[in-house]
Amino acid sequence: MNFTPEAVSTLQSTVMVDLRRFTPELVLIGTILAVLLLRMVLKSNRFHLGTIALSGAMIALLSWAVPALGLLWPAPERGPAFGALLVVDPFGSFLRGLLLAFLLLAVVLTRLTNRPDEEDSADFYVLLFGAVLGLMVMTTSNHLLMVIVGIEMASLPGYVLAGFRKGQRRAAEGSLKYVLFGAAAAAIMVYGISLIASAYGSASLPTILTKLTAEANAGTISPLASVGGLLLLVGLLFKLGAVPFHLWLPDVFEGAGAEVGAMLAVASKIAAAGLLMRLVHTVSVAAPQQSFAVLAPTLAVAAMLTMTLGNLAAYRQTNLKRLLGYSTIAHAGYILAAIACLGNEASSAILVYLSGYLLMNLGAFAAVAIVEAANGTDTVAGIRGLWKQSPGLTIGFAVCIASLLGLPPFAGFVAKFQIFREVCRTATETGGTVYLVLFGVALLNAILSAGYYLSLIRTLFLDEPSEAEPAKPIAGGAVGFVLFLAVLLTMLGLAWGQLAEAAKAAGLHAQTTWGPISR
Repeated sequence: MNFTPEAVSTLQSTVMVDLRRFTPELVLIGTILAVLLLRMVLKSNRFHLGTIALSGAMIALLSWAVPALGLLWPAPERGPAFGALLVVDPFGSFLRGLLLAFLLLAVVLTRLTNRPDEEDSADFYVLLFGAVLGLMVMTTSNHLLMVIVGIEMASLPGYVLAGFRKGQRRAAEGSLKYVLFGAAAAAIMVYGISLIASAYGSASLPTILTKLTAEANAGTISPLASVGGLLLLVGLLFKLGAVPFHLWLPDVFEGAGAEVGAMLAVASKIAAAGLLMRLVHTVSVAAPQQSFAVLAPTLAVAAMLTMTLGNLAAYRQTNLKRLLGYSTIAHAGYILAAIACLGNEASSAILVYLSGYLLMNLGAFAAVAIVEAANGTDTVAGIRGLWKQSPGLTIGFAVCIASLLGLPPFAGFVAKFQIFREVCRTATETGGTVYLVLFGVALLNAILSAGYYLSLIRTLFLDEPSEAEPAKPIAGGAVGFVLFLAVLLTMLGLAWGQLAEAAKAAGLHAQTTWGPISR
């Protein structure tokens, strides 16, 4: 390339446009730098940096919301960015908004539970913001190398956060398992991407789309690319917590703080589901017949195994965080059920599901974190008769549990309804037996999950509290936070039409992979 003044000027203009498109990510980077610099300047551990983190999260969310919602100026132009390594589209923008909303709520939760304390606040918030930044890169990846970059940016802080609780053996054990399984999954993914790049001469999704389309039209798919795609799928199923790559998840959730568990259960699931949907959509657009013949049944079987094992294993749990961990595995199965529907507007159903999932799962983990901070316990026995200790917290916790179960009028009902409807529509349109079986298994699992969810609600309201220690008062701010999420769940369940329309407009079904055909 000749670096003439005109070329340099064009490059600078392009870079500035791309930077403006990713203003929220720049705000997160600026917040990370601010937290680190303030810790260096203050030279003391007596100052809590939660206010800085909260301000950064609010600014980042506003910088996304203003253009995305068209409040002051129009949304950024759709298309590739940074040489087609990333992509700007409504689907990625929707997911970025969910991640930023989670970040803001998670920071508020940490301030209410006072975890981390002043000494560890800088380290914790740097890791949390870094993880969310990596997850946002995942949702906008338009190149397989950026997929790896985003996953590793999110995973490395996650490994540390999982073992952040000092002096606790369970936290260290869970973190070690997470590192070992995560390293293995990353190696498998990198090898799979190398096979795909070798088969098509590129790791760019637009290039892969074009060459895969030509192969599909010719009736042949590269065996090398097929094996690479399978290995890449293994890594993504690990990030989603799907069976049989879920073994790390319950131990990590039990050992980590509930605040960290919320990040792994909510934010990681949002990004992993979005990335998997984007990649599956690319393959299904290029090779629809082969996708419905091979990819869809594979995802459907993974979905059925994941939701069934997650729900069955949850029955035996006495630790709340471990129980919620298995619950997130079951919900990963519902997400996979929608992804298995491939291009039939499945992405819209997933966006609706993830919106409700964000609120109800974060609310459940928040309630556990508040009880743990107040009573020093994270067991099911520790919430017996919580109604007598804090009626407000109990009501909010019960609403989140009911929404996880999928009871009306809460958002969880709408979320599951969208998934089930998509599976039914796909079964009708394709006549595939696998989708009929998938619908039956999903319906049975929705009923099966009622056992342990309703048992938790009974424990909250009807069981007598332990008399070993007197009940401690719980701060009104913490109670208000969970009730706020419960109100949002109720409002979303009652007036879900606008959410469904926004999800439909942001879905991938009307889009293709963006970017120039280049190496």
